[in-house]
Amino acid sequence: MQKAELARRIKEAAYLEGDFLLSSGRRSKYYFDKYLFTTKPELLGAVARLVAEMLPGDTVRIAGAELGAVPLAAAVSLQTRLPFVIVKKQVKDYGTSKPIEGVLEPGDKVTLVEDIITTAGQCIKAADALKAAGAEVVKIIGILDRQEGGAENIRAAGYAYEPLFVKSDMGV
Repeated sequence: MQKAELARRIKEAAYLEGDFLLSSGRRSKYYFDKYLFTTKPELLGAVARLVAEMLPGDTVRIAGAELGAVPLAAAVSLQTRLPFVIVKKQVKDYGTSKPIEGVLEPGDKVTLVEDIITTAGQCIKAADALKAAGAEVVKIIGILDRQEGGAENIRAAGYAYEPLFVKSDMGV
């Protein structure tokens, strides 16, 4: 599937209008429901193929923050045969109590995949957690950038960033 066709299909599947509270705390008259496209194999697979092409050559591991980016990280992992890790939003006080699930070695060059980028607050926290665990975050790839300051915030935090799509690609 070509990129323009994928943008059209993601919009058809996941674009909602109304009054929405975003995780950033902002309100919006539109919302892209990531679960409405990441749960469709044909769309998730197409996204994974395009993201795989965007990976820096030195990437040895994919990362995704729970919960929304986990299917994206898993799909890119399957596409590239690179292992992935899950960055928890909150460490649980039971089980292993680890902030990152999966194998992450000190010095691993990691590409973090994120779903929807607004201000990128959660994305930056995930990247910081990977860094604190000894990984080098070589790039952050956002599937859809709402063009509301997230790209600037990611770069200001010291991370390389590239979106697969921006809001204008969706005709919004």
